[in-house]
Amino acid sequence: MKAIQTLGLTKVYPGGRKACEAIHLSVNQGEIFGLLGPNGAGKSTLIKMLVGLVNPSAGSARVLGFPFTELAARRQLGYLPELFRYPPWLKAQEVLAFHARLAGVEQSPDERTALLDRVGLHGRGSERVRSFSKGLQQRLGLAVALVGEPALVLLDEPTSALDPIGRYEVSLLLQELRAQGTTVFLNSHLLSDVEKVCDSVALIDGGRVLYQGSLKDALYGGARHHRVQVENLTETTWSTLHQSYPAATVQWDGKGGAEISVRIARTGLPGLIAQLVAAGVRVYEVAPDHSSLEEWFLSRLGKDPQ
Repeated sequence: MKAIQTLGLTKVYPGGRKACEAIHLSVNQGEIFGLLGPNGAGKSTLIKMLVGLVNPSAGSARVLGFPFTELAARRQLGYLPELFRYPPWLKAQEVLAFHARLAGVEQSPDERTALLDRVGLHGRGSERVRSFSKGLQQRLGLAVALVGEPALVLLDEPTSALDPIGRYEVSLLLQELRAQGTTVFLNSHLLSDVEKVCDSVALIDGGRVLYQGSLKDALYGGARHHRVQVENLTETTWSTLHQSYPAATVQWDGKGGAEISVRIARTGLPGLIAQLVAAGVRVYEVAPDHSSLEEWFLSRLGKDPQ
């Protein structure tokens, strides 16, 4: 059973604007799934459809095995919207108590205190929302999303107002949730945070899915630049090699060594190395250049990461 399975999920707003078009997504249970895309790509609309705040124009979805429109699915969800506001006169403990009642969850004062501690609000349960900074309110929103220990948590920009320490603490919390079997569906523009915690990602633009798969495949799959450290590379051998890999470049160190830079898929490396060895070249190291998620993101959207 998938945590989330969407089939052709579509949303067309009045006037004909398509926010989401035939979205097919599959999210495994117990993973941290990152939803990526530029502003206006349809990410927040997709999340709002999954939690029942926006009605789809077409398509369907199942959440934790239930049709996403059923109460049985929504009872197992935790949700942190991108924009939210709690009554400023309420204390943090009262905000949690209110949402626990809305969810039909029994929650003791000690449990509320433990939940506030978990999101970095230790000792602030009796403080009123009006005294909280935006970052502290975001932490409180995260605590609300975790009321009742939901099996699936959907977080829309959960760290946008946090400082680096707060972002680090949230990343640790997300990993704790994964370790206990909770599925996390994360929408964030902070790609460095996504890269640290996510198992799988989907990239959408213009309401359509451009990529879905493991984060590892996104960063390391397909052709990428590799640096090959060699010795005994002659001009003749290099000329022959360059015919096979015309985009490759070489730097000679003047001491009999050289570094070849070539864009090649991992599956093509054995053939390249075999060609070098057959020509009498000594291969000392083959190392892939690191590609960040930001570079991959820009490349997939047709932007120059340089």
